[in-house]
Amino acid sequence: MNNLKPVMGWNTWNTFGEKINEELIMQATDALIETGLKDAGYEYIIVDDCWSIKGRDENGRLVADPVKFPHGMKYLADYIHSKGLKFGMYSCCGTMTCALYPGSYNHEYVDAATLAEWEVDYLKYDYCMQPKCADGQLLFRRMGLALANCGRDIHFAACTWGEDETHKWIGSTGANTWRSTGDIFDSWESVKRLIQLQYDILPFGGQGCFNDMDMLIVGMCGNGNVGLGGCTWNEYKLHFAAWCLLQSPLIIGCDIRNLRPEAKEILTNKELISILLDARCNRPYIVKKVNFDDNFPVIVRVLDNGDVAVGFFNLGDDAANMWVALDDIGIPSLQGKTVAGKEVYTGEEACVTNETLLKCVEAHGCAVYRLKIADNTRI
Repeated sequence: MNNLKPVMGWNTWNTFGEKINEELIMQATDALIETGLKDAGYEYIIVDDCWSIKGRDENGRLVADPVKFPHGMKYLADYIHSKGLKFGMYSCCGTMTCALYPGSYNHEYVDAATLAEWEVDYLKYDYCMQPKCADGQLLFRRMGLALANCGRDIHFAACTWGEDETHKWIGSTGANTWRSTGDIFDSWESVKRLIQLQYDILPFGGQGCFNDMDMLIVGMCGNGNVGLGGCTWNEYKLHFAAWCLLQSPLIIGCDIRNLRPEAKEILTNKELISILLDARCNRPYIVKKVNFDDNFPVIVRVLDNGDVAVGFFNLGDDAANMWVALDDIGIPSLQGKTVAGKEVYTGEEACVTNETLLKCVEAHGCAVYRLKIADNTRI
């Protein structure tokens, strides 16, 4: 089974869009290893839309573009597997994909069998171009059944953008992850919007079918297919921390062949990745919004060993004093308990005053603590 923890990997779309080919995928595969990203937990190499020709063959099967992928997709799968990594591909539930290539509508079983023959490990399944008479729930259940019967364990990444009240039915489809948002873009406004979209749907994610907030833009710096001016490095830090605390898959979107040191430092943060991959996979929750403002969520996750991850996220445009009473995260001061721990980026000790965790957080910044419950010796 491959649905016990959020997956980690790299995808072509954010940077390259339709400009993909065999050489690029092989170079990215090598780069994932050479940069240390594989050692940090990233293991999927995923080819997004625009990999096929514009029609099917005489047997109704998808065909790789012979110019972009002259040796075919099984060749790529073999190369990626030889490096100890996993191979992902893309299709869509409609008659065509979002970029107008053949979709899997009414071809779910033959496409699932084709992916299995190519030894694919992951399918990103999009939500474009489905006929109006077709029900999205049925289409995703159909592909879920096709994958379950294809003879290979293929991670099913449903990409429904949160449309049609996905959260109410996606768990019945066999999907391992579900996209709760539209596409991400490399801008602060996009990151902020996607975080705020999570507030009311956190109970619908978790082990079995994780809530996917779309791919990472860390390190894109305004370049590539979804580049819109880019973010600051502090904004990228907040972006990565939110995805980890909110239990989203981590799918890198920048050009890892030219990975900037600042991006590598963020993407390989051991403390945040350990929170993401915590063994219990307890769902995150928003314990409060400071001053009842959507720009200042305090997000909490209880971890397997009894630790608590607490994140202060300042989505506003000015520095803000952020706080949470320990009682509100299940640590009662009247029972002689407090917390101790460090911030995951800076190593700064948590500040507890009057049974309250406090931090002044800069605009578009965050502070995430991994805290242990301790006896309060000052009582």
